[in-house]
Amino acid sequence: MEQILVVVDMQKDFVDGALGTKEAEGIVDNVADKIAGFEGRIFVTLDTHQTDYLKTAEGRKLPVPHCIKDSEGWLLDEKVQHALGEKDYTAIEKGTFGSVKLAKEIGRTAAGGEMEIQLVGLCTDICVVSNALLLKAHFPDADISVDASCCAGVSPKTHEAALETMRMCQIDIVGI
Repeated sequence: MEQILVVVDMQKDFVDGALGTKEAEGIVDNVADKIAGFEGRIFVTLDTHQTDYLKTAEGRKLPVPHCIKDSEGWLLDEKVQHALGEKDYTAIEKGTFGSVKLAKEIGRTAAGGEMEIQLVGLCTDICVVSNALLLKAHFPDADISVDASCCAGVSPKTHEAALETMRMCQIDIVGI
C-alpha cells in the first residue's frame, strides 16, 4: 500500500508572518517530526500568489498580501524545510485553497494502487480541509486522514469546525 504524506502550506507567512498565529507556530515541531519519521511519498503544497494579489478574487476578500512567489513569506518554515532536507518530495504550487494538480500528481504516482493519504499543515479550516475534500472526491476508496496535532486553523474554533466537517466526510482525524 502506498503511503503518502501531504504537507499543506507550512510557509513562513502562515506560521509567523503576515497571517501567522501562535497556534500555527505551535505545530511546527510536530510537523517536522512527522516528516522526519515518515517513510513514503511526500507532497508539499505552496500557497503561491503574484504581486497583483490584491486585485484577485481572494485578495479582494482577504486583503493581506501573503505567500508572494519568491518572497521570504512564501518560503517553507525553516524547521519544516530542514526536516524535508533528507527526503525526496514533490512541491506543488497552488494559487487557491485546494489543488487539483495535487490530486492528479498523487494519482499519477500511485498508479491506481491502494493508498493511505495523511494531511498535515495550515490552515485546517481553509487549505487543509479543501485539499482533504478534493482528495476524498478523487480517491473515494483511499484511507485519508488528517493529523490534528499537526494542523492549526485561523482560530481554535474554526480548526475544530473543519475537523468536524472532515469527520462527516469520512476523513479520519488522528492525533487528538
